[in-house]
Amino acid sequence: MTSRISVRQICFIMLIYTAVTKFILYPTQLSFTSGRDLLFSALINFVLQGVIIWAVSYLCSRTDKTFFELIEGSLGNITARIVYGFFALFFMVCAVMPLFEQKVYVHAIFYDMIPSLLVFLPIFFFTVYVSAKGFENIGRCADICLPLFLISMLLVLVMAFTEVKWDNFLPMFTQPKKVFEGSLANAFRFAEPAFLLMFMGHFKYKKGDAAKITLSYIGGAVFVMVVLAVFYGVYGDIAQSRQFAISKISLFFPAIDMLGRIDLLALYVLEIAMLFALALNIQLAVHCIEECTGYKNRAILSLAVNAVFLIIIIVFDNNLHAINMLWSKWMWIVFLIFANIIPLASWLLRRKND
Repeated sequence: MTSRISVRQICFIMLIYTAVTKFILYPTQLSFTSGRDLLFSALINFVLQGVIIWAVSYLCSRTDKTFFELIEGSLGNITARIVYGFFALFFMVCAVMPLFEQKVYVHAIFYDMIPSLLVFLPIFFFTVYVSAKGFENIGRCADICLPLFLISMLLVLVMAFTEVKWDNFLPMFTQPKKVFEGSLANAFRFAEPAFLLMFMGHFKYKKGDAAKITLSYIGGAVFVMVVLAVFYGVYGDIAQSRQFAISKISLFFPAIDMLGRIDLLALYVLEIAMLFALALNIQLAVHCIEECTGYKNRAILSLAVNAVFLIIIIVFDNNLHAINMLWSKWMWIVFLIFANIIPLASWLLRRKND
């Protein structure tokens, strides 16, 4: 198998996309469910996903097959196609909340004087184009996003740290039940092991790569934990009423009173990484449909998948809260299966190198 994405690029994806997909509403919702113990809730999810990511990464050292080939070699071609069909639906589910979050976020932060639907619809030109590309494009996008992510995060966090009040976290761990409830309610935001399954067999594994990929994921988790800590440290008990956390944590930087919203420059740059992270879900959905059906015209598949999302955005334009409630209450089951159980169960499939 010719490598179509490098380990370096997978590491960038684990670092950047893990973080940026959790910067908009995740801190607010975690503040609502877990209060000052939100860091414990996030830590549970990150530790669990980190273990699974290591397991999948290490599995890549034991075989050069793709996930599709593993299933096909153990359970047959028809089963492999069916599994990939379900994964296509799963990645489409993964994309729904980020789409709606981006829609309300971009409108509220950058273009609040224009109707939100008109602002967001042009994004589908981007997702249709990107989703028609393969793993090479996914890797190149990650290369582009790394410096943008690091520079923007450095600027935002430097501006935010001056106003953090660490006593907002005291007393800690007073309601353990809420810690686990917050972790479960936000489990739908953790799909990274499923991403790694799709990359399996599309890169050349070298000794130590499992550690590199896992450490990259841990790096992304650290960025999220820092943003959560700063967000709650700045707002305390009212954090649950503050939407779009990444845009709120630097509001009290002293220079903003004199120079205006200079933090918006960093947020514009960070938005690029957010869009590529959103597009990854759609790209993988198109990839899974291609494997499931055998139809190789990715441009047509991309157009069809994005048309579905366009209809969803238009029909449910003002229903973000209802969708979020549905995802929070029930989608943990779907993510438990596709981002936890199946990645671990893939060790049971027949491997070439046994």
